[in-house]
This record gives sequence, C-alpha cells and structure tokens, in this order.
Amino acid sequence: MKTIVVKVGSSTVADDQLHLRRRLLAGLAADIAGLVHGGRRVVLVSSGAVACGQFVLGVSERPRLVPEMQAASAVGQGRLFAHYERLFSDHELVAAQLLLTSDDFARRTSYINARNTLRRLLGWGVVPIINENDTTATDELRFGDNDVLAAQVAIMLRANLLVLLTDQDGLYTADPRSDESARLVEHVSHPRELVSLSVGGESSRGAGGMRGKVAAAVMATAAGVRTVIANGARPGVLAAAAAGERVGTAVASRPSKISAFKLWLRYAKPVRGRLEVDEGAARAVSARGGSLLPVGVRGVHGAFSAGDVVAIVGPEGVEVARGLATMGARDLRRVRGLRSEQVREINPQLEEEVVHRDALVLVGEEVE
Repeated sequence: MKTIVVKVGSSTVADDQLHLRRRLLAGLAADIAGLVHGGRRVVLVSSGAVACGQFVLGVSERPRLVPEMQAASAVGQGRLFAHYERLFSDHELVAAQLLLTSDDFARRTSYINARNTLRRLLGWGVVPIINENDTTATDELRFGDNDVLAAQVAIMLRANLLVLLTDQDGLYTADPRSDESARLVEHVSHPRELVSLSVGGESSRGAGGMRGKVAAAVMATAAGVRTVIANGARPGVLAAAAAGERVGTAVASRPSKISAFKLWLRYAKPVRGRLEVDEGAARAVSARGGSLLPVGVRGVHGAFSAGDVVAIVGPEGVEVARGLATMGARDLRRVRGLRSEQVREINPQLEEEVVHRDALVLVGEEVE
C-alpha cells in the first residue's frame, strides 16, 4: 500500500488577510479522501497555526519573537485542526493531530514511538495531521519550517511520494515575480540541478519559502522518496501528482548512502557556530573521512554549547562540512590549535575530537 506525505504551507492555508482558504482546503480534503478511499495512506503536514492565531488575536504581522510565535500558535492550532476535522468528517474519515519537534526525531525512543503511532493510525485508515509543536519548541529544537518536517516524516515512513504544496507552480529557472523570462522546471533528475534553480524569498505568513522546499526535496529524494513541488491552489493538484501526471516540479528519487541522521543534521538542525580550520584539517575532514581535532581549529565564532551544530569553514571561507560539537565555544577557544595531549593537560574531561566523523556531514555529500 502506497504512502503519500502532503505538506501545505501557510500561504496556501490562509490568505493575505489571514482568513482560511476554505474552498481550497475543502478541495484538498476531498483529494486526500479520494486517495484514502482508493487504498492509499496519506499524512498531511500543515502549517498555518500561527496565522490562525494572528487572525483571532488581531495581529497583522507575523510574530518574530519565540514567545509571541508560541502564543499565537497555541491560539491557532486547535482552531486549525478543528477545521480539518470537520472537512474530513464530511468524507467519513477520522483525523488525528500530532505535534512534533526535531527533538522527537533526534532521540531514538521518541522517533520509534512517533513512527509506531503514525503506522497504527494509517493502518486504521486515519489521516494524521502533523505540525511542528511551536508552543514548546525552542530555537535549538526547531525544524525551521514544515517542509523539512514533512521530508523527515516521509523518510520515517519510507513514503512513496512527498508533495509540497505552495503558492507557486513549482521551481523556476529564475524568480518569476521579478524575471519575465523565468520558466517552470517540470522535472529534476538529479539533486545537483536544484542548486541552480531559483528559490525566491520567504513567505510573509510562514517560515519557509522555496529554500526549505529545495532542502526537503534533496533530503527526501536522497532517501528514495519521489518529490513534487506544486501549486496548492490548482484544483486536483494532489490527485494529479499521486497519479504521476505532469504537474509542478517533479524531483526524481535518487537514493544515496547518506543516513537519515546525517540528512537531518545537514538540514534540520540550526547552525549555532562557525569554526575556521586550516588547510590540513579541511582536507582531513573532506577528503580523508577524519574527525575535526582541536589542533586544526584556527577561529571560533558564535556562542554554542556541546551538542549544537557548527559549520566547518576552510581557509578560503567556504563551508566544507557541519556537525555536532563535542564541546562548547568557551572550552574550544581555550584549546584551539592544541594537540590532543595538550588538551588533556588543560581539561581531561574534554573529548579529543571537536566534531567526530560519525556526527559530521560534508556539504554536498547528500547530492553526490
């Protein structure tokens, strides 16, 4: 039985006045119902809770501060789910609400629990509706946008198809809002091609934009999940994508050897610091599969803690990799440039590696 993960963004859920696009959402629910009744398993990842909260609270500008965003989400999430619940009940379907954070994917026990719950719901014919848990997630534990969350769910469930619905027809050769010569790219056969395409700016009502969709497409296709980026306002778009018809931008799956953990590390965890390394360290990390040692670190930027993601930048200022730091910025500034035995003399509790090779991903590795 095929599994489809559908993501709908805030700009599709709500209009510029923050009103729910009721007719559009009703059509989406009808499409999903048709797929479910036809034997497919469908998961809906929906943004829009903050926008719903803004409307109720009378706040026109999207909140930027975390407490404000969390409060708006707390007001809007229940109302958004209640609307979906009514829509699916019209098609004799039960909806279930799941709120997740990236921490649920980072911790093995939470990951397995979430996966088992989703599998059981899908087995019962229920439509799971997922959103990031904005009311509790901190900056350190946020996916950043629901496109990445949708990709992670698709990878978790080994889905057959990921459909990212947005307010544009797909990916273009240039930004169609400013360049009349821009043309829609209907098919991408290799993730490397995504790098050269226009990603535009962010949505005024969401945290994503085309950058998040490109990242999600790279993640999902590397895990073997075919991905389609299309206009959610087009009637029947989901049914067309599920049927394999030419719609939006279709990105062919290209399974890679990179693990789901490294895909998550590359795209889902925010970078909290930047480490400047010498040529030898950059070569050891990028070409020899080695860990990053203190002796190769020349500069430490940012206020990060152990477990945060840091970008590893070579002598020419180009990021070569990123990974989980084993020590915080304060400790690293004390031991940068030192050999392992010198580090042990200063603080025997510190790890020998700044970033271990098992918790490190090369930039570009996921599209090779």
